[in-house]
Amino acid sequence: MRLSKRLLKARATRRILAFLCFLYVRLVERTTRFTVDDSALRTLDADGKGGVAAFWHGRMLLLHRAWTPRPRRFHMMISNHRDGALISEAIRHMRVETVGADKRTGGLSALRQATKLVRQGEWLGITPDGPKGPRMRARGGAVKLAQLTGRPILPVSIGASHVRFLDSWDRFMLALPFGRAEIRYGTPIEVPRDADGPTLERCREALEAEMNRLTRELDGRFGHAPISPASGPVPERMDTLDGHSSSAPETTATNRAAGS
Repeated sequence: MRLSKRLLKARATRRILAFLCFLYVRLVERTTRFTVDDSALRTLDADGKGGVAAFWHGRMLLLHRAWTPRPRRFHMMISNHRDGALISEAIRHMRVETVGADKRTGGLSALRQATKLVRQGEWLGITPDGPKGPRMRARGGAVKLAQLTGRPILPVSIGASHVRFLDSWDRFMLALPFGRAEIRYGTPIEVPRDADGPTLERCREALEAEMNRLTRELDGRFGHAPISPASGPVPERMDTLDGHSSSAPETTATNRAAGS
């Protein structure tokens, strides 16, 4: 096992790294001038019924500002991958609550938790391409959650002037201090409760296209070359939340989550 993997498995090491990440985010946040038009969020949140927020894995660094002040409690779906554990530790310092998969039941438990939270009027954030990709390609978890809860998906993205795009699978946007940043919300994606397979796929494609439109426009706004989505197919399963796997068949997972 590589040394970096062993270190990330150590809870004490993760806590130190997470706190350092938190301090860096705070430095960037306090030295960055933000532009945020949250009218779409406020409109959706007016009825107090919560919803699903979707953003790319590579844009998560400063996106907690999209919910500040938050309409109500905001939860972030985090995978049980080792990187997810580090991210979970870091964002808790930002007072963002997390939802993760149970090691035994995997994505099914995450789907149950998420469905319950949204039905209680909370907001849940999902990275449809996390934790391992393909980059900027939406899997179906957010769409399935929207179908189960009857709540829309709100696409959101961020761009910044002073950044470095890392050579990672998601081309992670590392924002640098003393710059400008803009957060934009896209057109909400409505998913019918009685949607069949082709309808769910159309909703997934619409979500992916809207998220990529937002990201492309924001990068152009700050003079950056657009990040291209990964080529090839995306996983077809829609019975679990993104980044989590489950051995349960789609109908079983959906029915159980719907009854939770």
